[in-house]
Amino acid sequence: QVQLVESGGGLVQTGGSLRLSCAASGRTFSAHAMGWFRQTPGKEREFVAVISLTGSSTYYADSVKGRFTISRDNAKNTVYLQMNSLKPEDTAVYYCADDGEYGDSYYYPTFWGQGTQVTVSS
Repeated sequence: QVQLVESGGGLVQTGGSLRLSCAASGRTFSAHAMGWFRQTPGKEREFVAVISLTGSSTYYADSVKGRFTISRDNAKNTVYLQMNSLKPEDTAVYYCADDGEYGDSYYYPTFWGQGTQVTVSS
């Protein structure tokens, strides 16, 4: 049973930073790609970033390129999303995702976390 637990969400002002973490358990962490999505009420879940199993490849949505950085620590079974220069439009529930297929502009994961709320005030 794969379990993904996100943490690090919260309230931040425009221009601020947050770092999200996702701790994975239940399978071999380093054998799978990991990523992040986000969703706001009434909208579809949106791809944010994905990282390869070794961490050598990363891909981002255009809306976050240059501001967000995805990374992973396979020794800790954890993937991170460093979010800088946050904007009100970044406000969403952020979901950790695991496994699946990905490319330079898409990611179709197999497993999902429960989500963590990020709110950026103007």
